[in-house]
Parts: sequence; structure tokens; C-alpha cells
Amino acid sequence: MGGERRRRHLWVAGAVALGLAGAGAGAWAAFGGAEAPRTGPLSASEVRSAADGFLGAWADGDTGGAADRTDDARAAGAALRDYKERAHLVARNLRPGTPAGARVPFSVRAEFAYEGARAPLTYGTALTVVRRDGDGKPVVRWEPQVLHPGLTRRKRLLVRRAGTAPVRAEDRTGKPIDTRALPSLGSVVDGLRRTYGKTAGGRPGVELRLASPAAAGADAQPPGGTALLSVPEGAPGRLRTTLDARVQKVAEREVARRADASIVVLEPSTGEILAVANSRSSGPDTALEGRLAPGSTMKMVTGSLLLEKKLADPDKPHPCPKTASYGGWQFHNVDDFDIAGGTFRASFAASCNTAFITQAGKLADEDLSRQARDVFGIGAHWSVGVAAFDGQVPVEHAASKAASMIGQGGVRMNPLTMASVVSTARTGRFRQPYLVAPSVDHRALATARRPLDPAAHEQLRDLLHTTATSGSAAGPMAGLSGDIGAKTGSAEVAGQEKTNGWFAAWHGDLAAAAVMQRGGRGGESSGPLVAAVLKAAGEKH
Repeated sequence: MGGERRRRHLWVAGAVALGLAGAGAGAWAAFGGAEAPRTGPLSASEVRSAADGFLGAWADGDTGGAADRTDDARAAGAALRDYKERAHLVARNLRPGTPAGARVPFSVRAEFAYEGARAPLTYGTALTVVRRDGDGKPVVRWEPQVLHPGLTRRKRLLVRRAGTAPVRAEDRTGKPIDTRALPSLGSVVDGLRRTYGKTAGGRPGVELRLASPAAAGADAQPPGGTALLSVPEGAPGRLRTTLDARVQKVAEREVARRADASIVVLEPSTGEILAVANSRSSGPDTALEGRLAPGSTMKMVTGSLLLEKKLADPDKPHPCPKTASYGGWQFHNVDDFDIAGGTFRASFAASCNTAFITQAGKLADEDLSRQARDVFGIGAHWSVGVAAFDGQVPVEHAASKAASMIGQGGVRMNPLTMASVVSTARTGRFRQPYLVAPSVDHRALATARRPLDPAAHEQLRDLLHTTATSGSAAGPMAGLSGDIGAKTGSAEVAGQEKTNGWFAAWHGDLAAAAVMQRGGRGGESSGPLVAAVLKAAGEKH
């Protein structure tokens, strides 16, 4: 009953419903008598009646009824089902135009609905009425273009996902991360989308396209083709991160006050990344992906090696001459200072280069690389949640080996890796830094082969505490007390007048490392940055 009412309103506004009864040859016999074969030219009434019947059945969702009103019910039925089930279209309004002989143009207003994505689709097409073979009944001549003018026997309507699903990254409390307020996280959120777009429960944008049947499937990426409609925004999936928005805000504020500054803040007890910030909101993410020589902050790794091998003891005499040669190179201290009759504690706290270079001949070429990997997890293929560089300490020989001991040569780090190093120095055990908990995607975090030797760990912590309280890091760390430790660093870069300034420190269960490129001495450039973040973050975390 409802279908008949709908059919009566298919024609242009004000049109009178078309009667199905006809006079003369070809009409149904009264009371169900046999129909005589119909012949001769189609009348206007027959054209409109056939078109009305087909369009009405299609509009009512009666696929079988619409197909039966064509001259190829099998092909029409398959195409109508394809339209609904594969193209995810429902014809909501079919409005015929003025027939031209047997040809009836009509407009279509359809609704596309796929996995929550919705969009209207309007277009115009046409049908042609013919007499069916055998009984001469007026029916629609079946051709794919009846459903859409772009369809052919070689082209179908297909849905494809466009790109990856958006991700609504959240901080550790579940609040959405606002990259407008925290611009350093723009690249981080983009990285999370690339990594977790398929698993965070979101929906990517979708397109309805005209393409070849070979590209069938919602995940297909058909070459070429024509996009008929697009729902690009998708629906975001929720992804909880380890980031602390309050700590991140502090880090953003501090790097914004400086040029070419990058910092990472970690929780040493877990490896959770609390903040990632760069003074440049565009370009390479130096904090996570930088590959820079770390200068004397590397002495945390080298110092642990010397302590484990008993080549140094904090309070025993240790040489710190103005210069030291190894492998044909001569190495200097900053401003050529020396410490006559000093201890390793004094040398470490003052960041004496030669105190380390003098021990190079007692180490095998692979010792430093092994220590960095086996104890500090450097180069262990970290799975952070986004793209990140996990450091490089290659096996080197002669002068290059000595240079690596003080963070030059082929050693490459970034604030993430150095924040991890200072965290390991504090706890004695490597915990891989991460932005997304491994429970989210069941990935395995990288591990180190062994913890730092307990005696060496206690000595290294003590040395870093001395550096923070009375050594080269004491100035920036003033105002922080209790469980603290720090190391400064300056790295020379070929063709660069000023060194890159490094600083790594902890305060309780907060650790941070920063670099200021072309900043000069680490204690004067990155030191105040790290200390300011630790002070403010300690109050908020």
C-alpha cells in the first residue's frame, strides 16, 4: 500500500498518478484473463507506466520487483544489490523528468552510509522503455547506466578507505592533546596516527568511486577511477599516551624562550615519556629523532665502564692533564685546564676530557659499544610508539675510539637517548622509554642484557650527585635538592663555530635531557632549560 502511494508521487510536482490499466490491444483481459502479446509502437502511457513501476520499486527497496520490470532481471537484480550492498547507497528520491519518446530522464537523490560515514549523492541519469521479447510488455531496457551514468559493464561503484583513521591522542589522564596549545606535539600526534591509525578503533575517511571490478573491496586502492563523493574526516580512535600535559606545557614554555632547543622528560622508574618539546614546531623532531654527538654527557656511559673495570675509583687519584694523546690525536680540556693530584670524582665533576682519554689504551675497541648496548640499551631497537632514534655507539679504533669516550667521533644521540642514559644511571637498570604503553598493542619493549654492576652504579650515582651539587652542573641545579644528579656536555660540530650544549639530569623520579644547537657550553645553555623544567615539573607531577 505504501509502495503504491510512493509511486504515485514519483513524477514532477502536481502530476496525476498514472493508471496501470490501458485500453485497446495489449491490455490485460478482465478478471485475470491471458494477456495477448503486445506489439506496435509504445504509447506515452506505456512508457510512463513502465518507468513508474521500475522507479517505484527501486525507491521502495524492492530489488526483485524493480529487476522484474526490466528486460534482464538477473543482471538488473545483481546490479541493484551491488548498488545497495557494495556501494552502500540507498535511493531516497527518484524524480522523473519529461519523457522523450521511450527515453525517460530522471534525477536521483541517494544516501551513502558506510561504517558511520554518511553523505548525500545526487545525479541525473535516464532509462529507456522497450517491449519485452515474448509478451511485448513495456519494461526498462537494462543497462548499467540506468543506476548511474558512469557505470558500464567494466566499471562498478566501489568504496575505499582514504588514508589512515584519525587518532585522538590523550595524555596520561585521558584529556585530549591540543596541538595548538602544545605545538611540539604536532609531529608526535602525526606519528601516533601513522602507527596506531588501524588499531586505535577509529574510522578512516572513505570515498565512493567508479572503478574497475578488479579493485573490488573496501580496502582496495583502485588506480585511477573517479571519486563520486568523499567523507574525509573519518572518526577518531582514542589513544592514551604517557604524556603529562602539565609537564609538557612547562617544557613547551621553556624551549620557546630559546633557539634550537629540544628536551625530553622521562620517569626513570618506568621509562614513560612525560614530555617532548622542540623550539621549532616544524622540521625534524630533534628531541626524538636527532642524531647528534652528545659531548661529555657520554661520560656517564664511559664512566660506568671505567668503574666496572676498576680503571677509576671516585676518591682515588686520577690523572687530568691539560692534554692527552691517543692514536695520533691530541685531546684538550676546555680552556686547557688541568687538575694536579686530583681524584676521579674531581675530574668527573669538572668534566675533564683527558681523565678519560688516558684510559683509552686499557680498553678493547668494542668495550664502549658493548657497554652502551648491554647496560644502557643504546641501539637495542626501541619501540617507542612513534619514530625515534635509539642511539649509536659504533666500535671504533685508535683516535676515533678515544673520541667516542667523550661523546665525539661516531657517537650519535638525542635528548630521548640521553634522558634514558641519565635515568639508567639513576636506577641502575635500563627501562626502554615509551609514549604508548605496550599493553595497547602487545608489543615487546627493548631490554638491556644486564643491569649496571651494583657497586659501579652506586659510585656513578654519587659522581653525578657531586656534579649536580658542586661540579659543572651546580649552577643550573641550584634550588633543587635531595635526590639529584646531572652531567654537562659540549659537542664540537665540524664547520660550526659554537658547540652544541647538552645537559642531562634527574630530580627524584623525573629525568630530563636537552640540547641547544650552537648554544655553547651545556651548563650555560641547556642546563638552565633542564633545571627550569625539573623544578616546575616536580611541583606539577
